[in-house]
Amino acid sequence: MADTAPQGTDELLAASRGLLGVVARSLAPALEDVTVPQFRLIVLVVTLGPTRSGDLAERLAVGPSTLTRNVDRLVSGGWVERRPGEESRREVLIAATPRGSALVDEVTARRRRELEDVLQRVPAADRAAAIAGMAALRRAMNEPLPEEISAFGG
Repeated sequence: MADTAPQGTDELLAASRGLLGVVARSLAPALEDVTVPQFRLIVLVVTLGPTRSGDLAERLAVGPSTLTRNVDRLVSGGWVERRPGEESRREVLIAATPRGSALVDEVTARRRRELEDVLQRVPAADRAAAIAGMAALRRAMNEPLPEEISAFGG
């Protein structure tokens, strides 16, 4: 049976294991307080700003009841809060609290430091190509940069 995987798949697989290690190390302290799905929810509301529950459930690919349970736990822990919508008081928005924002900032800073160290170990002659490759992969995975995300459909 012929290998039909695109050339470079094994390199990408190995690199993804390395990146998973970076993610795990940066996230480990936060997991004492929240689960990975809860952390993802906090990241979204930090990035998007106050967001409707339905939009969060869609972005996280979870059902409304799962989202509600996670939001309840995060509200109890002081990580997020529910707010009335600006246009309709019946609409409920989920927003990060200062505590939730600080958690995301801490994890991001740890991850950024480790990734900066990794990039420094890439030979200078290869660094631009490595960065361009990561940008192409990010786009292929439909992962926007924070500045490309907006609460209006980003």
